[in-house]
Amino acid sequence: MEIEGSVALVTGASRGIGLAFVRALLARGAAKVYAGVRRPEDFHEPGAEPLLLEVTNPQHIEAAALIGSDVSILINNAGIQAGPPLMEGPLDGALLEMQVNYLAPWAMSRAFAPVLAANGGGVLVNMLSVASWRANNLFPGYAASKSAEWSLTNALRVALREQGTTVIGVHAGYVDTDAVRELDVPKVTAEEVADKTMDGIIRGDLEVLVDERARRVRSLLSGPLDALYPPGSR
Repeated sequence: MEIEGSVALVTGASRGIGLAFVRALLARGAAKVYAGVRRPEDFHEPGAEPLLLEVTNPQHIEAAALIGSDVSILINNAGIQAGPPLMEGPLDGALLEMQVNYLAPWAMSRAFAPVLAANGGGVLVNMLSVASWRANNLFPGYAASKSAEWSLTNALRVALREQGTTVIGVHAGYVDTDAVRELDVPKVTAEEVADKTMDGIIRGDLEVLVDERARRVRSLLSGPLDALYPPGSR
C-alpha cells in the first residue's frame, strides 16, 4: 500500500515508538495522521492531528472511529509494561498489561475494521515484540500480553483478508525508549522501528522483523525449547 496520500491513526502517539510512527508517516507523505493521545492539549507535533484516545476506554474508541472515518492505516502501538516478576508482587499490573496490550488492540481493530473496508481495505499494524515469542521471568505479564496480541494479529489477518485489509505484526527486541533506559543491552531506535514498518507497509509484508534479535528468536520457534531458553537464560 502507498503511504503517500493515505490517512493514518497511531495509538500511544505521545512519545517513543508511537511518536516515531507519526513522524515517519508524515515524512512518507501521509495526507493526515491522527495521533491518539491521552492529553491532546499537550501534543504539538507539526502536521499531526491530536485525538483524545485512552485505548481502554470504549467511548474513546467509538468516538475515534467516527472522527477517523477516513483512516486507511491503523497502527495499534499503545502498550505498557507494568506487571510484577513471576513469583512475587500483586497481579494488578499484569491485568493492566492484558487490558492495554491485548484487549485494547482487539477493540480498536473491531471498531476500525469497517472503516478500513470502506476505504479500500487498507492496513492494520500491531506493534508486537520479541516477547511475543520468548517469555521472561522478570516481565511474564508483559510477555504473555504480547503473545496474546500476536495470536490476535494472526486471527485478524485471516478474518480481514476477504475485505482486502493487510494485517502486519511488527517485532523488535529492545527499543531505546524510557521503558528500557536502565538496561545495558543492545537496542534499536524508535526511528528504525518506524522506518522498517513503513517499508513493510509499502511492500505489503505480513511480518516486520526489525532487528537481529527478532530474526534470531523467530528462527528458533520451530526448534527445541533448549534453543529458545538455553540454560542460564532469564
